[in-house]
Amino acid sequence: MISELYFDRIYYRKDSDATKYEELEEKYGRTDLLPLWIADMDFCVPQPVTDALIKAVSRPILGYTTAPATFKESIASWLCHRHGWQVEPTEVDFMPGVKKAIGLCVNYFTRPGDKILIQPPVYHSFRSVIEGNGRIAVTNPLHVADGHYSMALDALEKTIEAEHPTMMIVCNPHNPIGLQWDADTLRRVADICAKHNVLILSDEIYADLVLPGTKHIPTASVSDTAAAITVTLGAPSKSFNIPGIASAWTVVKSPELRQGFFDWLKASEFDTPPISAIYGTIAAYTRCEEWLDALLVYLRDNATYAIDYIHKNIPGVDAVMPQAGFGLWIDFNALGLSHEGLTRMLVDDAHVAVSDGASFGVEGTGMVRLNIGVPRSILNTGLNNIREAINKLPR
Repeated sequence: MISELYFDRIYYRKDSDATKYEELEEKYGRTDLLPLWIADMDFCVPQPVTDALIKAVSRPILGYTTAPATFKESIASWLCHRHGWQVEPTEVDFMPGVKKAIGLCVNYFTRPGDKILIQPPVYHSFRSVIEGNGRIAVTNPLHVADGHYSMALDALEKTIEAEHPTMMIVCNPHNPIGLQWDADTLRRVADICAKHNVLILSDEIYADLVLPGTKHIPTASVSDTAAAITVTLGAPSKSFNIPGIASAWTVVKSPELRQGFFDWLKASEFDTPPISAIYGTIAAYTRCEEWLDALLVYLRDNATYAIDYIHKNIPGVDAVMPQAGFGLWIDFNALGLSHEGLTRMLVDDAHVAVSDGASFGVEGTGMVRLNIGVPRSILNTGLNNIREAINKLPR
């Protein structure tokens, strides 16, 4: 059994070229901040992954490497065992990271000038990848009532009828809210998209990080219709805290979608994993489930702790209990601060770096995403800093 103490350990990352430190000056204008922003965790990588990587790079010759059959088999087996989704290894292909995969899918499945639908507040790179590749982002914002979010399904069909997008990106589980979509919602989305000839690109990078008490439902698994029009993306990167090895995957159930896409990936060797991705992925998916289960308990307890702290100590601030991931979506709107005022208070007074809610879309104004994938003592420091900064605000 992995003890909670494992995740309580503090590791010094400041001189390790970690993005969360290296980009503080560029993004926040100062370096003396507690970094609770970018979505990687401050927990030691599971030992089997480290062992596999050390063994791989200790070879006397690091030549061209062909991934063994166990690479795709480990992904397919994991999806079946962990999520009850029957996937064949032939339906799996390597991707060099999920964000890169989104760009590849946008370029293969759509054309310049095409519209692609997203549901803000949502992962900011959806919009930047769409627009950076000459496509047009159209939005169907999530519905929110009393702090609870859901898909605006009636509005979704109307938006599709009006805008005629060729692709819809579904974030499942949803980042930054931390929502796992239910099967009925996903079926309705698939039916609407199929009716209007819209491809679904399902970003499921947080699938393994669904917290205890909730089950991940892959978008393509909810119906034959969904399977026929969905391209799924996922990775071990968030799950096992290994985004640095840049390993991700795609699953395409439809032969009609899969053959041309996989051939296109192969033509430019986008589908060729480097040695670190091969052995890190196999180790993660075959030898690290106990580590992941312990992590999920710790993240759930961190989320519970943070929300309880906020409700008891920071009046006027609220947070949504996530069902997945390690981002806590916090609402500061009741404080009455402008966007600039909230940012200044968090950076200059609380000395914390968090992800600006408005970066996920204007619907996130007044919100922030705070990374709770840290030792609880670090989380407590960040919350204390925020509380003290708010207490100093003029009344």
